[in-house]
Amino acid sequence: MSNDATFEEGRELPLNLGAMDAEDLKVISALAQDAVIPVTEMSWRRKERRFALLLNRFRWEDRERASLRNRPVERVQSVLSIENALKVSAQGIDRTDKDIILSLLDISYEPGDDEGGSVLLTLAGDGAIEIQVETLEVRLKDVTRPYRAPSGMVPDHGD
Repeated sequence: MSNDATFEEGRELPLNLGAMDAEDLKVISALAQDAVIPVTEMSWRRKERRFALLLNRFRWEDRERASLRNRPVERVQSVLSIENALKVSAQGIDRTDKDIILSLLDISYEPGDDEGGSVLLTLAGDGAIEIQVETLEVRLKDVTRPYRAPSGMVPDHGD
């Protein structure tokens, strides 16, 4: 008789998630909350109808395990891409200052009159990016190995 593997024996794999509706987007938003984004790592590719960001996200999915194993919390670089993008607008962001680091608070979706709508990236400090989309399709994909969070701390929301 063979023994089944336990959860603890499983290995972690990089995230590769997609959202095709507002409920799915809530999961991606929760995992990307508190990500930091250098202003230089945003790309609007009009012809490809894609807006993408390279973000350094806190690994919320690993927080409890790090605590149990008494090891530092981690971040990982991930690509957040919004497909079917028709128009991108921003407020509260000075794109000329190449040293700005943005902090992502939330990702939400506001449906439009037809199938389209807007994806809203809410940033700390009253900044926001709105991406008008023909249809909702958002992807979050880890692209590097996790690394120790420079602060060594879990982001604090005062709760």
